[in-house]
Amino acid sequence: MTEVWFYHLTMQPLERVLPVLLEKTVQRGWRGVVQTGAEERLAALDDLLWTYSDESFLAHGTARDGDSEMTPVYLTAGSENPNGAQARFLVHGADTSALTPDGEYERVLILFDGNDDDQLQAARANWKRLKEAGFGVSYWQQGETGGWDKKA
Repeated sequence: MTEVWFYHLTMQPLERVLPVLLEKTVQRGWRGVVQTGAEERLAALDDLLWTYSDESFLAHGTARDGDSEMTPVYLTAGSENPNGAQARFLVHGADTSALTPDGEYERVLILFDGNDDDQLQAARANWKRLKEAGFGVSYWQQGETGGWDKKA
């Protein structure tokens, strides 16, 4: 069964949290897909993953780069999974409707800004819908030091 983990960002922005979670995914031996809610956000995510740290970068790609099946992290605004990812990251209000409880992912991570009321309301609606659909759901809230506390 696909686990869905909700990440409630309160202390750090997505730009600081997403690369760390993607690094952990790749270190685990998994591939990841990052789905954004808007096509125009892809370029910003692409730039972020090349430049977020002076010491490292995350190898990644998009459909326009080609060889999508070979990349450890794939960026998209759609529902495709060309790299056979085990983890799907949903950011910027990405659509959850294509997810199924017995789907292709080990884990789906929904990251949302707790300081943005629209994102907070959307996360609550997604929690309810995905739980009723039979997903195993967990809620993680960012603590004062940036770590994660499991709340549900």
